[in-house]
Amino acid sequence: MSYDLDINSAIIEPDRLKSFSPILYIREIVRTAATTQDVTITQQLDAGVRYFDLRIARKTNDPEPNKFYFYHGLCTRTDVETVLRDINDWAEKHPKEILILALSHFKDFDNNIEELHQKLIESIKTVFGAKLCNKVSTQDPFPTLKSCWEKGKNVIVSYDYSANQEPELWPRITYYYGNSMDPATVESKLESDLHMRGPNAQDFFACGLNLTLPEDFWVFRYIFFDNPTNVLQRSLPRMLQWLKQQYSQTPYMNIVASDFVTRDDFVSTVVQLNGPTPKCVEA
Repeated sequence: MSYDLDINSAIIEPDRLKSFSPILYIREIVRTAATTQDVTITQQLDAGVRYFDLRIARKTNDPEPNKFYFYHGLCTRTDVETVLRDINDWAEKHPKEILILALSHFKDFDNNIEELHQKLIESIKTVFGAKLCNKVSTQDPFPTLKSCWEKGKNVIVSYDYSANQEPELWPRITYYYGNSMDPATVESKLESDLHMRGPNAQDFFACGLNLTLPEDFWVFRYIFFDNPTNVLQRSLPRMLQWLKQQYSQTPYMNIVASDFVTRDDFVSTVVQLNGPTPKCVEA
């Protein structure tokens, strides 16, 4: 949802810039750096994206305290329920396409945390209804495409909150990433994580090709002097080449995620890697 960031939002991250929230120029810089997708959620779905990393927050001093938003550096302009309804409309029209939504982080949920989570969960259940695929349990084994189609269920929601006991919501999906702005470092870290994970995983996990801004003072280098968006765009062709090479050796990527998913043939590359037997989905 980073294509929809609100310039009037307080800075949510990085922490070192939060105190500069009142300064419009700083918020503009943060928005530029944090815009890692540049087409709408519906356009991403139409392009072939089937997994979404959705970070949730509440807006400071929001006149509508019961509304939730997405965030990446700044909060979004559009609230969570509106976007979920857009996704539901698309899922309704494409019943054989399985969508995976990973909700996490939940910023500014400190007060009334249980009540806020319950409100958000009820909203999710209301929007998607019978489309929600129940999480894996002894009663509900890992679903197949065939079982999802037969039951009319094509939305999987991962909800990263340990107290969540709702049968319709899946637990956290592990997201492997390199935590670096250096593509070589990202590749090395992902190779190590995939090797440790092995080929017999019985749950979802994401292999993130995205670069990550540093959390120390080096963040200012990218924020002010080297536009991170440009760095991300320059790195994607290299990361896709690495993906192809790695997949020939380690064909169990599961979910593959990236910034700017509609560029540089990202979606078509992942689809082609699936071949006749799907092993990963794009995000």
